[in-house]
Amino acid sequence: MSILAGVMAGSIALIGFGLDSAVESLSGGIMIWRFRLHGRVSAEREEQLEQRAARLVGITFFILGLYVLYESAEGLLKREAPDPSLMGIIIAAVSLIIMPWLAVTKRRVGQAIGSRSLMADAKETLACAWLSAALLVGLGLNSLFGLWWADPAAGLIVAGFLFREGYETLFEDDECECGDDEGDSEAQEAGGDGP
Repeated sequence: MSILAGVMAGSIALIGFGLDSAVESLSGGIMIWRFRLHGRVSAEREEQLEQRAARLVGITFFILGLYVLYESAEGLLKREAPDPSLMGIIIAAVSLIIMPWLAVTKRRVGQAIGSRSLMADAKETLACAWLSAALLVGLGLNSLFGLWWADPAAGLIVAGFLFREGYETLFEDDECECGDDEGDSEAQEAGGDGP
């Protein structure tokens, strides 16, 4: 629905928001794939699935970020003004209410079961919330004050957020692998050496 509303309004941020929903669905599909064998395979295989899922979710951030960056830059260069979109504003407002709650819930579950991929998926959901906020600002400024550049500028901000989250998600695995058990035992030893 967001993509249709974005095409009708000519809103880059709204189309990006709709694509974010599609990419988030892809991320959700990765989570279904990740947990389909949970508890039925060896711990080693479980860790392999976890690492692969986290990397795939990280890649989804870059897919979306590249699209939003391209469309935003094109909109700024061509000085394309989106039409005001009440539907887009309503969709973004509803998403801004639901997505933060969903992201927090996913993160809590991910932490409880020790799943880096589910916590990365929670970041994807949080990205949707940030995109909703940027979309509201961009569409609102355009609707209320005729600031044509607000929509693509909001898209650039969101693209930066997506690239940062994608980078952190892709390279977070290495940090976690290097420090999980060893880092805990070293911290305990260091604590034991203290006064």
